[in-house]
Amino acid sequence: MTKNYITDMDGVLVRGRSLIPGASEFIQRLKDAGVEYLVLTNNPVYTPSDLAHRLQVVGLNIPPERIFTSAMATARFLQSQRPNGTAYVIGESGLTEAIHHEGYIITDYAPEYVVLGETNTYNIAQITKAIRLVIEGSRFIATNPDASGPSEGGVVPACGAMAALIETASGKAPFFVGKPNPLMMRTALNYLGVHSEDTIMVGDRMDTDIVAGVESGMETILVLTGVTMRTDIEQFPYRPTHIMNSVADIVP
Repeated sequence: MTKNYITDMDGVLVRGRSLIPGASEFIQRLKDAGVEYLVLTNNPVYTPSDLAHRLQVVGLNIPPERIFTSAMATARFLQSQRPNGTAYVIGESGLTEAIHHEGYIITDYAPEYVVLGETNTYNIAQITKAIRLVIEGSRFIATNPDASGPSEGGVVPACGAMAALIETASGKAPFFVGKPNPLMMRTALNYLGVHSEDTIMVGDRMDTDIVAGVESGMETILVLTGVTMRTDIEQFPYRPTHIMNSVADIVP
């Protein structure tokens, strides 16, 4: 039986602002086979429309409805826990738009949640406010545990690093929604309307993509176009179902 596909974006389809060779043909094969597919990313900064445009610029045509972010998963989690609630949010439009879409009010007045995403404009006033709200009782949620991320100038602090700062100052640990939390995978599967047993997770990281797929009961494919090398695999107590050089080698 032809399976559905959930694929990571960075290191699998693109590397920075460059298209990975064979990625466009891989997506076309999925379309031609008529299988359900979804591009999954821990990046909460951009909306699906923003990401679709960024991918189109480098030559990859994926519609916004085929893109699912940690911001979307976080917003859906909030709505499932406390419908139509309130949150103090640190993040860009990808996160704020997703939270508004789920019926949440964004406020700094006694919010039910403090939600931390990623932004290019972290400032001490925002972080201090978040720390004080968490100490006062707001529940602490973070979109993803990634400690750092790439930029044109080099490594930049990401959500996990800022979350550690807030945790250290407040004494309250965050709940991370994004990969490797299986919640992210389950939410994506529900969004796509498919079952884990009928779906393959494609990723370049053993510690996020592959472990999330394994814990969600999915078949997994590790591609070697990102951060993981073949010699790294033996360091982990779990293994991908398949190892391939790139998505160019995947035939649905």
